[in-house]
Amino acid sequence: MKENLYEKVGGKPMLDKVHRIFYDKVYAHPWLGKFFEGHNQASIEHRQTAFMAQKMGGDLDYLGKDLKFAHETMYITPELLDLRSTLLDESIREAGVPDELRERWMRIDNAFGKSLLKPSLESFLSQSWPYKKHIVIREP
Repeated sequence: MKENLYEKVGGKPMLDKVHRIFYDKVYAHPWLGKFFEGHNQASIEHRQTAFMAQKMGGDLDYLGKDLKFAHETMYITPELLDLRSTLLDESIREAGVPDELRERWMRIDNAFGKSLLKPSLESFLSQSWPYKKHIVIREP
């Protein structure tokens, strides 16, 4: 049987390691960290590990919300996505994932980010949801 990306990178232990490094960076970041205030880091790491494990061919079940739904109230710009991508790439490298596998991981991750982008602040603010607020955090 051919190994999938999940197995090649080291399975759940490596995804856990990468996501711990990554979210330590995210939570400490003066801009990205603001999006996560009040959210338990270990829970976010666990959901991210399950999500990526599933996308890499692993056997973990992702039980979190649909990505678009989970991020619909956040004003996500190309700059934020680039920053997130840079921090993830650094984290994967720091965890010791070989470059070829890191590149595959990043391609999978980047494929989902584009669907979370908001076209403009005006169009984002024109949307409304019952019982939810717009989350707009300006770059410090």
